[in-house]
Amino acid sequence: HVQLVESGGGSVQTGGSLTLSCVGSQDIFSRYCMAWFHQGPGKEREGVAAADVDGAKIYADSVRGRFTISQDNANNTLYLQMSSLKPEDTAMYYCAAGSRYFCYSLAWSRTTNFDYWGQGTQVTVS
Repeated sequence: HVQLVESGGGSVQTGGSLTLSCVGSQDIFSRYCMAWFHQGPGKEREGVAAADVDGAKIYADSVRGRFTISQDNANNTLYLQMSSLKPEDTAMYYCAAGSRYFCYSLAWSRTTNFDYWGQGTQVTVS
């Protein structure tokens, strides 16, 4: 059974930084493509970044250069380091796990390609 628990959200001023964490079930990173999604008010959920255990990393154009996805395999923790935050980054952020194939696919940002989800953590930028 796959479990994902996010933390680290909060309120931050424009230009500030925040790091989100997602603790997963044991050995999850070796089995799944891990990703961060966000969903702003009145918007659809969309992919932010994804990472595979073999080192592949993908970023949405809107966050490339500002956000960094990483994983600590020993502690089953996925991170999203966010810097130069903008008001438009305000959203609920979700951790997700899906087939490793999607970490190498242009379809990586589709919610339907990920099978397991955390409960989300809110990020507010003002």
